[in-house]
Amino acid sequence: MREWHLKYRKLKNIVFHMALVFAACAVIIPLFMVIQYVMIKGFNSLNWDFFTQIPKPVGEVGGGMKHAIIGTFIIVGLAGSFAIPLGIICGAYLSEYGRGKIAALLRLSTDVLTGIPSIVIGIFAYLLVVVPLKQFSTLAGALALSIIILPVVIRSTEEILKLVPRHIREAGLALGLPRWKMIFFIVIKGSRSGLITGVILAISRAAGETAPLLFTSFGNMYYSTSLTNPIASLPVQIYTYAISPFDDWQRQAWAGALVLIILVLGLNLISRLIMNRQQLGFGRRK
Repeated sequence: MREWHLKYRKLKNIVFHMALVFAACAVIIPLFMVIQYVMIKGFNSLNWDFFTQIPKPVGEVGGGMKHAIIGTFIIVGLAGSFAIPLGIICGAYLSEYGRGKIAALLRLSTDVLTGIPSIVIGIFAYLLVVVPLKQFSTLAGALALSIIILPVVIRSTEEILKLVPRHIREAGLALGLPRWKMIFFIVIKGSRSGLITGVILAISRAAGETAPLLFTSFGNMYYSTSLTNPIASLPVQIYTYAISPFDDWQRQAWAGALVLIILVLGLNLISRLIMNRQQLGFGRRK
């Protein structure tokens, strides 16, 4: 009886182990298939002109997405400058003063905001900025992306700051520091690596959004850095080229998709390296 029970437990362990392996493969294989397909379609279309030129007129072969790549960095940079400081402040508030009705309402609002579809956020920014100004603009696109970045930064900041041991906070207060100085100089500065990771993950999510930008920054076939005029972005440019009837534009759409995937994957890998820098040997050494 005992021997049969041991065999049953071993069999059950093997079955569950195989189920976990299957689940992992079900997640990993589609990712690699997508990356492989985009690389096959887009790699041959990448050249120096793609990164240094703007689109050619309709009917002419060549050109590139320089304007869209720069526009993406401008929009995401502005969105981050709006959302990251506010998100860190709100996250610190929830971590250090996270009790009461205001904190509960802030947590609920953050969770709800995280689940709102990006296209709804784009429509909101359209009604808030584009309609009153009567034109699409960089600022409208940055506002939409900042709303997407904000809840991710808030929740990641809260969870990261909660990992700081309580006795470290008490030691700072025991030295006579005001609480705001203890939070800023000890808790936040001591959690910089984790905070940077959360920020990078939030930015990588926003960088690939297309729907909000269709309603806000709209797009531009020319190089522009104006904050009050339409501006090109990589996701919107890919969408525009992908649905076009021109073979050259479709070819460049695959190249743009490859660049966007590399950008998003690169940001995620950087965040993982920062988070695990001690295990990888890049941590501080005494």
